[in-house]
Order: sequence, then C-alpha cells, then structure tokens
Amino acid sequence: MDRENSVEAYRAAAIENAPPLKVVRMLYHGCLRFIDQASTAHAEGDLPKFNTYVGKAEAIVNELRSSLDREGAPEMAEQLEALYLFAFARLIEAIADSSVEPLDEARGVLEVLLDAWNQLELTGGQA
Repeated sequence: MDRENSVEAYRAAAIENAPPLKVVRMLYHGCLRFIDQASTAHAEGDLPKFNTYVGKAEAIVNELRSSLDREGAPEMAEQLEALYLFAFARLIEAIADSSVEPLDEARGVLEVLLDAWNQLELTGGQA
C-alpha cells in the first residue's frame, strides 16, 4: 500500500471509529475549510476552483441537514434545518453570483453552530 492510500485508510478508520459528536465537528471544520479555500480561489480569480470548493461545502451542509434527528429532538432539528437551509442558500448564491459575500454569511452561521457543538463537547454532551 502506498503512502497516499495509507493516509486515506487511516482517515477513513478515524472517521468510522469517531464518536458522533466528533464526526459532526469534523464536518463543520471541513465545511469551513472549503469555504476558506473558495474565498482564496475567488481572490486568485480561479472560478473553477471557487465553484468546486463551494460545491464541497454545499455537500457537507446537505449531509449535516440530512443527518438531523427529527424524532429525538424535533424542535432543535427544525431550528438547525432552518440554519442549514440559510447557509445552503448562501452557498448557491455565491456560485450564481461568483461572489464571496454570501460565503461570509454562510461561514458566520456555521462558525456559531460549531462553537455550540464545541460547548456541547465541553459539557460532556449534556445540553
């Protein structure tokens, strides 16, 4: 197995074995990283990369939205869904307008949510 495959296998195992709270936080970090990379690509005038990174951020927001526990915490799921839909709409707008301003709006919402998840981890998962 070459080095690249070894690294990918390690990452996959780390995700598979991670507690759910850590996976959620990893998704947020990945999404924020893609938004930052999209902003950099936009500043460099690289529209194809910009679109690719925004698309990756969209996919993560979609995954977060689809994994909501609508039965266990319906009110919280509804509120999170509204925030995810807002962020997703801003990401779509960023691509449609080739603009970073909507990215900043999406990033702001996702940062606040990540902070909340981090606080949840600090309290041991107790709300």
